[in-house]
Amino acid sequence: MRKKILTKEALKKTVENLKKQNKKIVTTNGVFDILHIGHIRYLQEAKKLGDVLIVAVNSDSSVKKIKGPKRPLNNENDRAEALASLECIDYATIFSEDNPIKILEIIKPNIHAKGSDYNISQIIEKDAVEKNKGKIALIPLVKGHSTTQLINKIRRLYV
Repeated sequence: MRKKILTKEALKKTVENLKKQNKKIVTTNGVFDILHIGHIRYLQEAKKLGDVLIVAVNSDSSVKKIKGPKRPLNNENDRAEALASLECIDYATIFSEDNPIKILEIIKPNIHAKGSDYNISQIIEKDAVEKNKGKIALIPLVKGHSTTQLINKIRRLYV
């Protein structure tokens, strides 16, 4: 499982080898703080878009910038390992920037998947993906399943 978690350097070499084999590479990114069925179904759908699914996980420092000082609840290594344990995920990597553009420029995916809560025009990765001949795919979200909803439910029940 930990073999599936790659540094940027190892990821670059792995992607080069995959491309030599003409593998269709799909990427997605996110926090994945508390893994739930919404994440799992989303990731399974992303995997169906190609041969290899690579998930870029926000580092703890980038999550704090995006979600605030109380997040993440699980550290970056635990989140990456939980994701790597899923059958549908081929590789995971951690990125510390505010957005995944740099990691996408390394991977140059054929397809970059995002949740359908985004409009194509809102996706900041769009230009980086398209300039390398990739496409953006929007995946429908599972209604009623989000980390924020789960955290709020726990607060209501136990606080």
